[in-house]
Amino acid sequence: MDVKSLTAAILIVSDTAFRDPSTDKAGPTLTDVFNQDGGNQWRVSDTQIVPDDVVAIQRRVVEWCDGEHNPNLIITTGGTGFTSKDNTPEAIGPLLHKHATGLVHGMLAASIAITPFAVMSRPVAGVRNKTIIITLPGSPKGAKENLQAILKQLPHACKQAAGEDSRAAHKGGVKALEEQAGVGSVSMAQHHHEHHHSSHHRSGCHGHGHGGHATPKAHTTVHDRPVSNDPNEGPARRHRESPYPMISVDEALKLILDHTPNPKIIQVPVDGNLVGCVLAEDVQAEEPVPAFRASIVDGYAIIVTKETTTIKGVYPVVSVSHASPGDVAPLQNGQVARITTGAPLPSGATSVVMLEDTIIKTKTENGQEEIEIEILTDDIIPGENVREVGSDVKAGETILQRGEMITAVGGEFGLLASVGKREISIYQKPIVGVLSTGDEIVPHDRPGPLRLGEVRDTNRPTLIAAVRGWGFSVIDLGIASDK
Repeated sequence: MDVKSLTAAILIVSDTAFRDPSTDKAGPTLTDVFNQDGGNQWRVSDTQIVPDDVVAIQRRVVEWCDGEHNPNLIITTGGTGFTSKDNTPEAIGPLLHKHATGLVHGMLAASIAITPFAVMSRPVAGVRNKTIIITLPGSPKGAKENLQAILKQLPHACKQAAGEDSRAAHKGGVKALEEQAGVGSVSMAQHHHEHHHSSHHRSGCHGHGHGGHATPKAHTTVHDRPVSNDPNEGPARRHRESPYPMISVDEALKLILDHTPNPKIIQVPVDGNLVGCVLAEDVQAEEPVPAFRASIVDGYAIIVTKETTTIKGVYPVVSVSHASPGDVAPLQNGQVARITTGAPLPSGATSVVMLEDTIIKTKTENGQEEIEIEILTDDIIPGENVREVGSDVKAGETILQRGEMITAVGGEFGLLASVGKREISIYQKPIVGVLSTGDEIVPHDRPGPLRLGEVRDTNRPTLIAAVRGWGFSVIDLGIASDK
């Protein structure tokens, strides 16, 4: 993306600032962070203030995320504490299609390093459509520190959320991403050295490792050992140093990626077996949603044009439209049709008057149906209380993109079903084999005590459970001997 091509919207959640915008200090503070620390990549496209109200927060966020020009990032500030008025996490959480727990951890870790009271914050982060949403504390200082903690990683996250090719973005490995973002990581070896060094001065002696075990360290070098390093020699004629050079994790991951065959693309029906599958191509809507002009309220369908000057008056009720299949008689000027929420509008109708704006004038003899109703307002406009064809999803519109996963909670399956998709292309899931090796390894569930030198197999069942938890088929290859 080009310079300042990323857009951010700031939402101030505060009853006080909503009543008096001049009291807001968080908005200008966060804008300064984007301008000064954002690497000339960010433009604050909008700043709004809403009260501490769940509906008000959700309405503004949905308008931003679901609009035609949605921002790459939405930052909220305020309402993340424990008081009865702090409802921002509860407002934002249900709107998210994907959660971003790593961003939350990054903010909390940075804040806790500054003050232990950072544990009192309740941030949430995630993605709605193509926009990343993050909640920050109401304190300008806390909001600034939280945003600065993750700001350098956000361009990469926003580009991915916007649909960037993930494989191309990760081509250079993690190191390239860190250099591009201007962040770095501390190696385990360096971390061990620094931790051991500082601990030595505190306590005089301290070994660092799992379970208190000291890290192994050879006391000789390859030059001190006049023995062959040829792996073809027998064990007695070679020392215990590998002839193969050590490579970094990034290099190892690149080798795995380079030698991994491309996944097979298959066509599958849209059913419950899709959970955990990854789309192999973009998915377009087969039909619009809604497929017909529908009422969003219970009321009366009516014809209203821009030239209509008076709507108040008594109208005959000529038909009824329910939310069910079937033909509906056309509507003429001066008539109304009773209509229920979700039902199709009769041909010719332009608007729906909600029940609350009407009264019944005359009924049938049994009192079960209205014959005439009176409309009490002139403020009805064309299109009022009507969901137009394709207002949610247009026919041919891309609803899911290649690389997205079909989850059990993200709504992807329901979206596919709503637009009439019967079959889609996915990447065939790999079948994973898990093998333990070692003469000392015995099944974890073997009865009886361990003999000297035996170790129960924990890695194999642990990995099998993890792989199955991700929805992949597993072949248990058992335990192989070293011989």
